[in-house]
Amino acid sequence: MARGRVIFFADRCKACGLCVEFCPKNILVFDDHTINILGFHPVMLLQPDECNGCGVCGLMCPDLVIQVERE
Repeated sequence: MARGRVIFFADRCKACGLCVEFCPKNILVFDDHTINILGFHPVMLLQPDECNGCGVCGLMCPDLVIQVERE
């Protein structure tokens, strides 16, 4: 069961990939089926049940796209 919930503000994502690179669980990926208003493929959570709520993704995001809530 998940211990964290990640909320993405996808329209602000510039697909820099820092959150994907630094996620210790490797559960963040680019959404190849969506293009946001900036013209990028935003990041999405591939396996929400695996998120431990560590918050590394939110800390690495330079554009404050990610909000992490611990359960």
